[in-house]
Amino acid sequence: MKRENEFAVGVVVIAAFAVVVAGALWLSGAHLGKTEAVYTARFRTVGGLGVGDPVVLRGVRVGRVEAIRLAPGNWVEADLKIYAGVTPPATPAVTPPATPAVIAASASLFGEWAATLISRDPPPADPNVRQALTEAQAAGGGKWPGATLPDIGQLTAQASRIATDIAAVANRVQTAFDSEAVNELRRSIRDFGQIADRLARVTNEQADVIGSVGSNLRQGSDVLAKAATSLQGTLGRVDSATNQGQLATILNNSAATSANLRSASQDFHDLMESAHKNQESVVRVLVAADSVMSRIANRSGTLGLLVSDSTLYKETTLTMIQLRQLLSDIQANPRKYFTFSVF
Repeated sequence: MKRENEFAVGVVVIAAFAVVVAGALWLSGAHLGKTEAVYTARFRTVGGLGVGDPVVLRGVRVGRVEAIRLAPGNWVEADLKIYAGVTPPATPAVTPPATPAVIAASASLFGEWAATLISRDPPPADPNVRQALTEAQAAGGGKWPGATLPDIGQLTAQASRIATDIAAVANRVQTAFDSEAVNELRRSIRDFGQIADRLARVTNEQADVIGSVGSNLRQGSDVLAKAATSLQGTLGRVDSATNQGQLATILNNSAATSANLRSASQDFHDLMESAHKNQESVVRVLVAADSVMSRIANRSGTLGLLVSDSTLYKETTLTMIQLRQLLSDIQANPRKYFTFSVF
């Protein structure tokens, strides 16, 4: 009986020890019988990520965070232990991305964090995440680039600040929009409606003006088209005249006319030179002519008396009448004035 009790106590102790070891292994995240590979990721900050937090690939836990430490250049490095079976060589279904990156983010509302493996090809849509991964990749060293998303607490605090600002703005708006402000707003809206009506009328008037301008432009374009057609016909005629030699004849005639004009101009120039040379004689002739005309106008001298006295004109007229009568009488009675004798 005593031996049976001792055996039962031993079995209980061994079972308790096995449970303790299994719990410790479970809490530490160790996987018995599996090899592990450690990779290092580089972050500016890891947020709430801690040692022992899971490493997730497409929603499946594939490892855990082994260590976190500060690194030169204001970087934070995290060692990620990836379990065997998901690192090369492995089945294609669980192979990490060819261009891996790590995103540290909150996994639940209770403060749990996880490191998620993603591919940098294509790059993430979030510009902040994309910029953080680019900076970490540029640092080099063969380490995986990492970025950290804000946790729920930060988002809640930010949302709380935004809500507070919105409430303050709402209070200010409520204070500013009293009954008088509402009346002024109504008047402003009514005035705006009147202005809109005026703008509509002006727009309609301008549309009519623009329509008339368009009609004028169409008429002008028609006139220009007709003018272009006439010009084309004229150019065709000019081209035809050029081909038939008429234009050349006209140009030759124009050249001959120009030569004649130059000759006439030269003759006129010579005449003017001769007149200039005989200017004194011309002046004397004009002076003498002026003296004669003055004497005639003053009725001095024979010519002046003849011009001013009508007696000579009357006597000359009477003499011509008598001469005609004499000639008529001679024709009628020639024997009265002439005598013809043969012997």
